[in-house]
Amino acid sequence: MDIAGKKIAILATHGFEQSELLVPLRRLKEVGAQVEIVSPEEGKLRGWNHDDWGEKVDVDVRLSEAEPEQYEALVLPGGQINPDLLRINPDAVKFVRAFYDANKPIAAICHAPWLLIEAGLVRGLRATSYPSVKTDMINAGADWVDEPVVEDNAIITSRKPADLDAFCTKLTEELSRGIHVQRQRPQAAAGREAGLH
Repeated sequence: MDIAGKKIAILATHGFEQSELLVPLRRLKEVGAQVEIVSPEEGKLRGWNHDDWGEKVDVDVRLSEAEPEQYEALVLPGGQINPDLLRINPDAVKFVRAFYDANKPIAAICHAPWLLIEAGLVRGLRATSYPSVKTDMINAGADWVDEPVVEDNAIITSRKPADLDAFCTKLTEELSRGIHVQRQRPQAAAGREAGLH
């Protein structure tokens, strides 16, 4: 798959599930992509590894300085802490939404679909997530399924770290295809922007 040189953003903050950031980071670099960790923080982020704090990773670009148009796709690692902090950050939600509006692939795993919900992107979307996020997804209008990886409208979702192989494979497939969808604005997002929600 020819994705050499393509630039990918991983949006994260403290408490990201360690494997859900490090495995996509490594896999994407192995196939020649340029990957940057984007965060509201600066310096280093500390991951969460199963039941305790884990490794630290360097932030490449502050969220306030990141330009979505410079990237080909967005990866959203999970963990409970990381997406919960990001979904209450308006700039992070706006960043996610910008990739959707530009018809670029978005890949979210575990609890990260919380960010998709906050950005108003799941109504009518066939998707999955960590089991504890299932009700949130359904309430936001998603067609939730219990599968290792789901792709709909160039939005890729997976359930947990055990799904990372399928998640990364599907992401590289989408990247090799390039921009190939013309998304329609979800009703939820359109309504929110119009001040109806």
